[in-house]
Amino acid sequence: MMGLKTGLVWHELLMWHDTSALADFMSAGHGVIEPDLPAESPASKRRIKNLLDAAGLTEQLDIIRPRAATEDELARVHAPGYIAEIRRLSALNGGDASLGRIAGVTPFGPGGYDIAALAVGGVLEAVDAVATRRLANAYALVRPPGHHAERDYGFGFCIFNNAALAARHAQAVHGLKRIAILDWDVHHGNGAERIFWEDPDVLTMSIHQDNCYPGNSGAVEAIGGGAGEGFNLNIPLPPGCGVGAYSAVIERVVVPALKRFRPDMILVASGLDAGAYDPQGRMMLHGGAFAAMTKTLMAVAGELCGGRLLMTHEGGYHRTSVPFHALGIIEALSGLKGSIEDPFTPMVSGMAYQDLQPHQDIAIARAERNLERI
Repeated sequence: MMGLKTGLVWHELLMWHDTSALADFMSAGHGVIEPDLPAESPASKRRIKNLLDAAGLTEQLDIIRPRAATEDELARVHAPGYIAEIRRLSALNGGDASLGRIAGVTPFGPGGYDIAALAVGGVLEAVDAVATRRLANAYALVRPPGHHAERDYGFGFCIFNNAALAARHAQAVHGLKRIAILDWDVHHGNGAERIFWEDPDVLTMSIHQDNCYPGNSGAVEAIGGGAGEGFNLNIPLPPGCGVGAYSAVIERVVVPALKRFRPDMILVASGLDAGAYDPQGRMMLHGGAFAAMTKTLMAVAGELCGGRLLMTHEGGYHRTSVPFHALGIIEALSGLKGSIEDPFTPMVSGMAYQDLQPHQDIAIARAERNLERI
């Protein structure tokens, strides 16, 4: 929006979230693995902030300082017993947000509750700024991520579901009735799917690598249930998708779904692990692709909901390329151009099979057929 700035949620304390080492993974019965740094570590996210600083963009953004989310705010999405258990473990020596469920493996160290609540609070502050049009849009550069967290347990590095909590906050505090959540992390956004499964006021959409993580999750046939039937869209894509496939998904599924649903606010669970070099996925995107998708969402948000668009950071594990994916997004959100060029976009855009392939087109067409249910 003219004259309004882009917000950036940032606090160094969020980078101090401790996800422990692979000892936790080993204890889950996966064999003997030499301990190493965990995939969800501060490096890639702190390097995003460093790149924004070096490119001269940070000083032109509105820095949103987070505050701790309250237990009542967390309870809009999460079970009180789960919240209490995370707090209890956090006050000891840390624990596992999966609470004994092996599929979760979400270790955290002492103080994990406080940092996770701070991440949520930062996202809620961003909702306030965007919902009231104090800011044009915002990017919440927070950790721990949230999109795998369900009501009563954690999954895949996630403790509290930042995007789901943002949706409920927008509804409860700002009276925004219809919220759309788009998850473009390479892994399925199971958290929002399960939390809003029967809710027709929240449209959940997930673009992800088919059956990557969590296992047996994110099928195109999963469309919601009860009153929410039709309001969950999964677009599982085969490995190896590039710009052509993702552009087709946005054009043929996401934009039409948003126009049918007509949300009051659009939230993006912005995982950047669909990048070509990411160790946790097998997709082929680059910063230019993320920028293009962002520009499309901005245009749709401008048409449908007064430009209300907020992104919350999720996955993204290649420490060198991920910051440039985020740079492309934030340049698009803000309309600014940094002083540092992205070296990865020219390299990745020249890779073979970036165009939409026939088998990818078939997968997207299957998801298109669910649009009529909205």
